[in-house]
Parts: sequence; C-alpha cells; structure tokens
Amino acid sequence: MAEPQPAGGGLRVELQHAQQVAAVPDDAALRRWAQAAWLHPGRAAEVTVRIVDAAESAELNRTYRHREGPTNVLSFPFEAPPGVELPLLGDLVICAPVVARQAAGQGKTLEAHWAHMLVHGMLHLQGYDHMTAEEAGRMEGLECEILARLGYANPYEQ
Repeated sequence: MAEPQPAGGGLRVELQHAQQVAAVPDDAALRRWAQAAWLHPGRAAEVTVRIVDAAESAELNRTYRHREGPTNVLSFPFEAPPGVELPLLGDLVICAPVVARQAAGQGKTLEAHWAHMLVHGMLHLQGYDHMTAEEAGRMEGLECEILARLGYANPYEQ
C-alpha cells in the first residue's frame, strides 16, 4: 500500500510484497531508506519497491538484462513520453533470498545490507551508475554518505 504524499513534495513509496519471503525489514524501514536516498526532497516523486522471490528475480533478470539467475536489486527508471510530466521515478525489484544470502556471505547484518540495496537502487533510478571506475566512485561515495546518515557502516569496507 502506498503511503500518503509528503507535504510540499518528497518521495512517495509504494511497497509490494509479491511473495511471502522471510527476512524482509518492516515497511517503515524500507520507506525510510528509500526516502533517505531521494536526492531531491522538495520535489514530489513516486517509487514502487517490489519484494520478490528468486524465481521472479531470475525471470526479470533474464528478460531485461539478459543474465541468468536472480540478482539482488533491479532498477527500472520511468521514462515519460515527450510532453508528459509525471512524478514517477520508477520501480525497484529486490530479491529477498539473494539479499539474505549476500548479507550472510559478506558478514553484514541483514538490516544493513537491505538498507544498502535500497539506497543503491534508488541512486540508479536517479541516474547514477557504476559502469566506469569514476562512476562507481561517485555512486559509492553517495551510498556511503546516505548510509552513514542512517547509522550504517561503509558497506565497501566490511
């Protein structure tokens, strides 16, 4: 269910729990992390965050990225047709089993890794990428700043 639009703009976050999967943070935390990563707090925008299982993630990854298997987070920026202005930022699809497996494998808390994946995906929706070393450095720096404000350690130094 979508939350009410914040007064004066801000990010509206719609959450979809497509499958009943274990180890998913509560909706308030998911919204808080997405909103912390919205770099234009005075501007209204909407994002949909869909929590999925490995099968749905693998299908989307194969269809849209031409890669096999599930992945942690997929970002689908909204591209409005010319002349149409809508406050839609896009969609994030997060695979709960992959996030849980990565957190355990990297020795991170599940909560911290979820926060990182939400922040990472939000930055992708806002045009950030990590295809080159320069882009990666800029994006990782922003991730670290946002996560520090939320009380989490640098995810690249753990």
